[in-house]
Amino acid sequence: MRAWILTQHGDPDKVLTLGEASEPRVMPQQVRIQVEASGLNYADVMAVRGLYREAPPLPSILGYEVVGRVSTVGGGAPKELEGRRVLALTRFGGYAGSVCTDHRAVVPVPEDIPVGEALALGTQGSTAWFMAEHACRLEPGMRVLVHSAAGGVGQLLVQIALHRGCEVFAVASGAKKREHLKAIGAQHVIDRKTAPYDAQLRELLGGKRLHVSFNAVAGATFPKDMHLIGSGGSLVLFGGAERGRIGTWRFVWNMGFVLPIFLMMKSKSIIGVNMLKLGDHDPVRVARCLQEVVRAHQDGWLRPHVEAVRPTDELPQALVDLAEGSTIGKLAVQW
Repeated sequence: MRAWILTQHGDPDKVLTLGEASEPRVMPQQVRIQVEASGLNYADVMAVRGLYREAPPLPSILGYEVVGRVSTVGGGAPKELEGRRVLALTRFGGYAGSVCTDHRAVVPVPEDIPVGEALALGTQGSTAWFMAEHACRLEPGMRVLVHSAAGGVGQLLVQIALHRGCEVFAVASGAKKREHLKAIGAQHVIDRKTAPYDAQLRELLGGKRLHVSFNAVAGATFPKDMHLIGSGGSLVLFGGAERGRIGTWRFVWNMGFVLPIFLMMKSKSIIGVNMLKLGDHDPVRVARCLQEVVRAHQDGWLRPHVEAVRPTDELPQALVDLAEGSTIGKLAVQW
């Protein structure tokens, strides 16, 4: 089968090779999927650069999600999945023409759903759903901050928060992203390049505090968000994009240190979200998130924006574009 193979760490356009690889063996509880398209995520960028601890050893095949058709069903997996078109989460291996994954990480999707929209509901959709519906359930009237709001997870968090009746403060950069966020209904759009986002946010809050911050950046934004959150509020960390820009040591320094007693005294919480770890320890919960986010799309109120579905030979450049933050919503490649 064809696959994108990572042979060393570095820039995506320099270290990925499209070549031949052996088809994976179907293990018990797994299904094999003939891949139609693969989704791209920022975690892939971090893995390519050698900054993602969970990534497999080199040489490796990355990729967290695929849309395709189940060709083989392993022992213990539901036989009715065979032949079905599905969206699947993969613990790597998704950048290939064929992949095996746990049947619980698979959900059937309609034949007519575009691959880009389906893939947007995978890693990014299940992450957004877990954070907003399970880890920190949103309620009407909450003031919610979303960093990287025009990204794959961010755009879905904005829509979920609006659907739940929240007041959304969306952080992005550039006119194109601002207009997109306004178009999907965000009440407040903050351009972090025009002035410090926290200064703009304080002015918009008018002395009030946030209930929740969904933060994919971390670094220097972490202590700022902690000051902006009120008692009973939560800071939900689901990424560390700043680390890729400034390096590990400065990244850690910028985050500072928090004493647990401080959290108790202020009645604030910090929630870390890593869907790979959650999948390892509670696959049923991840499966439920995947099913629920697909249902929200079918109900018509959750509509992910797709930047592009490119030919598979453009995957390295697509990762470069993702790393540069020049895209809105989902990027995918078609096999």
